[in-house]
Amino acid sequence: MSIALEHIEYIYMPKTPFERRALQDVSAVIEEGSFTAIAGHTGSGKSTLLQHLNGLLHPTKGRVLVDGVDLQPADKKARPAAKEARRKVGMVFQYPEQQLFEETVAADVAFGPRNLGCTEEETRQRVQEALQLVHLDYDTYAKRSPFQLSGGQMRRVAIAGVLALRPKYLVLDEPTAGLDPRGREELIATIRRLHEKQGMTILFVSHNMDDIARLADHLLVLNQGRLVSDGTPREAFADEAMLRAAGLRPPHVMTLMQELRAAGLPLQEDALTIDEAERAILAACKKGGKA
Repeated sequence: MSIALEHIEYIYMPKTPFERRALQDVSAVIEEGSFTAIAGHTGSGKSTLLQHLNGLLHPTKGRVLVDGVDLQPADKKARPAAKEARRKVGMVFQYPEQQLFEETVAADVAFGPRNLGCTEEETRQRVQEALQLVHLDYDTYAKRSPFQLSGGQMRRVAIAGVLALRPKYLVLDEPTAGLDPRGREELIATIRRLHEKQGMTILFVSHNMDDIARLADHLLVLNQGRLVSDGTPREAFADEAMLRAAGLRPPHVMTLMQELRAAGLPLQEDALTIDEAERAILAACKKGGKA
């Protein structure tokens, strides 16, 4: 199963003087179980594309399929199935903590399940489960005001509110934006656990190539509304011309490794993460020592 984008085109304010083509003939597949990142310069269409994945925006042309179900079917009889398919995709917008509004953490996380018609018993169960998934202890945080928490904790509460809806696919727009280093690392660890321990399919937008290198196994790169790269992060980061045209830079670790190689260190691989770089440098030093 998957989310499939088929020749998506989207035009803001069509047939007006302000018409703007945000997406042009975008086709891609987000496989179930994958950890997919979307990268691109400001205005490249990343957030617009994200909002198509659960039907918040409808393509001007093309279609979006979630597990084979068209989110915008022409046949009215197919609309109930489309509604169920949209519920499979949980959307976490940029700065989601700004959408918190209840007096307690538990009430905020419970908002979605209650609107789905869940019983109080099931709602409580979903709230406990969702807070556990983001590593916030229910007994410690349930009755606290979300506005008394740190920025990173508030963001995890907001994500818990989406997880309480039990989505199959979790979509995040710039999930670490604006967080301090500690909050950033805590949130990255949370997202990684959701993928590794819960088997959740994750798709996230990021300007941070280092985060993408650490987390993603699949990378889509957009440039002026067009999909210019669809593959692994390693493949994309190796294409310097494509990155430059898209206004992106490779991860810092990759740049460092290239500089070390240029300085004469016999490195055998292009590392993307700190762990990979450590192994490559140790291997090169051992090789140099034997020589």
